[in-house]
Amino acid sequence: MSATYHVAGMTCGGCARSVELAIRQAVPSLEAVSVDLETGTVTVIGAADPIVIADAVDDAGFAFGGHAA
Repeated sequence: MSATYHVAGMTCGGCARSVELAIRQAVPSLEAVSVDLETGTVTVIGAADPIVIADAVDDAGFAFGGHAA
């Protein structure tokens, strides 16, 4: 199971690493977390509650934008 979400405010590799780390810490059971700076999205593979993902992104200082179409 995978899901892709919009994340606003990521501008560099450091931002991407911060978002990835925050999500991995919030949901350690995920198989993978992949950030795409160009599209401003993060894809998670594995079962995760979107609310937990949103909280992790927000806590890292970025804006969670919901599911990407």
